[in-house]
Amino acid sequence: RETVNNVERMKVTTCLNPLHTALAVYGCLLGYTSIAAEMRDPQLRALVEHIGYDEGMPVVVDPGILSPRDFIAEVIRDRLPNPFIPDAPQRIACDTSQKVGIRFGETIKAYAASPDLDAANLTYIPLAIAGWCRYLLALDDELRPMELSSDPMLDTLCPLLSGVKIGEPFDAHAALQPILSNAVLFGSDLHEVGLGEKIEGMFCELTAGCGAVRRTLINYLGQ
Repeated sequence: RETVNNVERMKVTTCLNPLHTALAVYGCLLGYTSIAAEMRDPQLRALVEHIGYDEGMPVVVDPGILSPRDFIAEVIRDRLPNPFIPDAPQRIACDTSQKVGIRFGETIKAYAASPDLDAANLTYIPLAIAGWCRYLLALDDELRPMELSSDPMLDTLCPLLSGVKIGEPFDAHAALQPILSNAVLFGSDLHEVGLGEKIEGMFCELTAGCGAVRRTLINYLGQ
């Protein structure tokens, strides 16, 4: 039972599900309808590689019966780009508020608890969280209205961002603090672990105007 639980934890918190959620929110924002198609996008592929290899591997739960690094390599090389697996970002984006605590929060907590690591040094998991906050504005990167996938927290979260107007000045801390400090969502207060200000800054970049999502991804992930 412990081995099975560790395999599931490896998959859900590090090697597959966090990558899916990052692709889901950015895929919706960029108009994708297929996870496989997203993996041909150089910035999105780089994003999940960084989340998995660079930020997940240092705290991955190793189940002992298979290599986490080999598993994630297969996910990125074969599973996610497979066009015969009809995964759509819009489907995977369902109930994201119920998933971020496991898919990102567990890694953040592991960093915060480690004497050798610092959660404040994370970059790509915060970029995924900032992308989710940008997604909650229900406008794609071309500023077209975008239908949000079902989520029990939408009626709570979306009004918190009602003062955010893309391309206009706003107080990012005032808008995001109630979300990022919600330990029920993330498993910890992201301001207390040193990520709140970073995510707020990324959110400002993502909301700078039409096309800002793509420009932000290029800024962090290159051409």
